[in-house]
Amino acid sequence: MTLCLIPVRGIGEVRPGDDLVGEICSRVELVDGDVVVVTQKVVSKAEGRLVRVDPEDREARAALVAGESVRVLRRRGDLIMTETRHGFVCANAGVDLSNVEHGWAALLPVDPDRSARRIRDGIRGRLGVEVGVVVSDTFGRTWRRGVTDVAIGVAGVAGVLDLRGTKDALGRELAVTEVCVADEIAGAAELVMGKSAAVPVAVVRGLDPAFLREASVAGEVVRRHGEDLFR
Repeated sequence: MTLCLIPVRGIGEVRPGDDLVGEICSRVELVDGDVVVVTQKVVSKAEGRLVRVDPEDREARAALVAGESVRVLRRRGDLIMTETRHGFVCANAGVDLSNVEHGWAALLPVDPDRSARRIRDGIRGRLGVEVGVVVSDTFGRTWRRGVTDVAIGVAGVAGVLDLRGTKDALGRELAVTEVCVADEIAGAAELVMGKSAAVPVAVVRGLDPAFLREASVAGEVVRRHGEDLFR
């Protein structure tokens, strides 16, 4: 399997109500089986998930984070590790002041899986092609330095590929292996999007057709509390 990563350039500043699907369709030629990766920031902007906040007001920022959280797990200075209503464990409930105008903050989409479905359905309706969509965001990883992009919403592509019961290269049966395909796709796409290159969309082409199916991050990727050893 050979993958092709295609950055979608030329998408300008996205504002609430903008036609994000139209921007994507006008700037890249899509084919059946492509997976379109869209950063959370432009999805949140298009959906109007922006709020005013004084970046110098620590109490106001903390209150905003608290409003987007269902529980606080850890605090260290201005860093608050929280669990969002989506089930994500991340810094500051995903509230982000980067790549937005001064005095504003971007919040996570209310339902990132639904956001992904809207983009997928919009592309299908305009171009007549069957694609998957991943809404990506930048997360840290427990016990590892650095950040990477992960999937916070998906449509038409697997969240997790369950390999339990299949054989490894030596013929042994796999007992616990579940591959988070959606996160791998998001991380691959980020290699051509970057953090400051103003490329909020990328296409991953050449994926195994078995990866293309209905799924949801909330249902497949988020670990339930009963399976979590650390909360």
